[in-house]
Amino acid sequence: MSLVSIITINLNNCKGLEKTIMSVISQRFTDYEFIVIDGGSSDGSLECIRAHQNYIHYWVSEPDKGIFNAMNKGIAQAKGDYCLFLNSGDWLVENVLMNSFGVDFEEDIIYGNSYLAHANGVIEELKYPSRLSMRYFFSATIGHQCTFIKRALLNAYGGYTEKFKIHADYEFWIKAIVIGNCTVKHWPVFVSYYDMSGISSRPNEWSQKEHKTILNTYFSANILADYDYWKKREKEMEILMWYKRQQTLYPLLVLFYKVLKNIRKLLKMSY
Repeated sequence: MSLVSIITINLNNCKGLEKTIMSVISQRFTDYEFIVIDGGSSDGSLECIRAHQNYIHYWVSEPDKGIFNAMNKGIAQAKGDYCLFLNSGDWLVENVLMNSFGVDFEEDIIYGNSYLAHANGVIEELKYPSRLSMRYFFSATIGHQCTFIKRALLNAYGGYTEKFKIHADYEFWIKAIVIGNCTVKHWPVFVSYYDMSGISSRPNEWSQKEHKTILNTYFSANILADYDYWKKREKEMEILMWYKRQQTLYPLLVLFYKVLKNIRKLLKMSY
């Protein structure tokens, strides 16, 4: 049995899949199995998988019913103690798994930190809190691309709920961490780069509706009233911070304009 089952799902993202595969097979850490679930791609992804199949312990390419159906297929094939879901386009930090991963780890969920990789090449750091609370989950989540979940825990909950197309991982955190009180540990290491061009990184009306549906499923009206309150407070804080930035910026712009005006006057006087 391997310590980690790295599960990659893909659909017509050949370029991203290549990046993901290379980041996994270049790790010096060897106590893992690599599983690739492809949704029947037609863009060259299959050729990419075959080119690296000597490093892939299991792969399949066939139509599926969505992101979390594909992930559940990966769970069904996994044999590791922990599962890590690294979607195509995401990639591991170089040799991150050599940096003491697995040393004294007993918790059900181990979550690290992520880099956010934007399409324009900008990389942001995303550090998660050392403690996860219900208040935290009101407005945020943890990334599956940097979280190691005990396979036994995933199986205990029957994997991911496939009726949720975008946020089934969020629902799993609510069930396992908030309600189930499973054991959790923050591993303060940057684990992976999260491809911000993926569907789950782009909030939309459907995404927000799914998020609210999950909360309505598991919590009472009183709890959700707190949720609405904190979302309102967040919006107010965003507006307040914007206003403060304007207050700081406006005097600088006025000063810059005055300096520019004086320079223009001096230039006119010199002729």
